[in-house]
Amino acid sequence: MKRSSSQRAALVGRRTAMGLVALVLLVAGVWSSWDAAHHVVLAQGREHGTLTVTECGEETCTGRYEPDATSSERARVVVERSVAAEKGDRFPVVVKPGSDVVVRTGMPGFLHAWTPLGGAMVLAGFVIGGGLRLTRTAWGVGTAGAVLLVATFVAL
Repeated sequence: MKRSSSQRAALVGRRTAMGLVALVLLVAGVWSSWDAAHHVVLAQGREHGTLTVTECGEETCTGRYEPDATSSERARVVVERSVAAEKGDRFPVVVKPGSDVVVRTGMPGFLHAWTPLGGAMVLAGFVIGGGLRLTRTAWGVGTAGAVLLVATFVAL
């Protein structure tokens, strides 16, 4: 069956639009993740220590900060509240420069920081499969995102 030029143009337009939607989803996932992830990925030269959670509110938890040998003392620090942060928990953290806000480090912190990217990958998988008709690529992207989300759940 031969397609008319308008059908080919519509196909190219649809694929271009769906490709842009998938790209925007993935870029937004990286952008959302990078705020916390760059403190974990590029942690060399930053202040490291251990946080003991003493109190949790709606969005944040606070606690005692025990610095390592090269970090300065802090009376208390704040960490974003996650499912895995409860009163009494202890975990390694890195301090965001110029603040008393900390980010969890180690493999659980690394995975938690990239959680928005995992969700974006799952959504992009649907766009790639449904809009672009690239089923193998869609399964790969969606599965990689789901694995990241499950690994984060297990690690925390």
